[in-house]
Amino acid sequence: MTEREYNQCVNQYADNVYRFILKNLGHEADAQDVVQGAFEKMWVNRQQVENERCKSYLFTVAYHQMIDHIRKNKRITLKEEFKEEAKVTNRQQHDTKKVLNDALNKLTDIQKSLVMLKDYEGYSYQEIGEITGLNESQVKVYLHRARLLLREYIVNPENVI
Repeated sequence: MTEREYNQCVNQYADNVYRFILKNLGHEADAQDVVQGAFEKMWVNRQQVENERCKSYLFTVAYHQMIDHIRKNKRITLKEEFKEEAKVTNRQQHDTKKVLNDALNKLTDIQKSLVMLKDYEGYSYQEIGEITGLNESQVKVYLHRARLLLREYIVNPENVI
């Protein structure tokens, strides 16, 4: 990959990678750090990256860095989640976006990533497999189970009212 091809890849895919990571992490600064790290790694390894595969390479690196980031920060966020769940809230207003985000947050990290890659970013099962390191069958099964969990959460009246 040449410098020009690298710059084209940055211009073409930076927003998509950032949206994907931000939607999974939910924190702008962390998402920016992960995306920056992915582009840095691609720059360092640009001689080994084929231009035709730069999108796949970039999403794969960003995905793995996001997983590493999540693992590092797991203890802190787990403690904060317990505090949030202990609060009692009045749920009289119906907010579709909030319900959907709550449903997504109930999924495991891999399930959430698969849903975001397939339904939000529009990748094929094969591309998702390349990004996550799963085979196509695993992607389909995990995605199916994630969608069942989402449906179960969303159709439950106490979650949406």
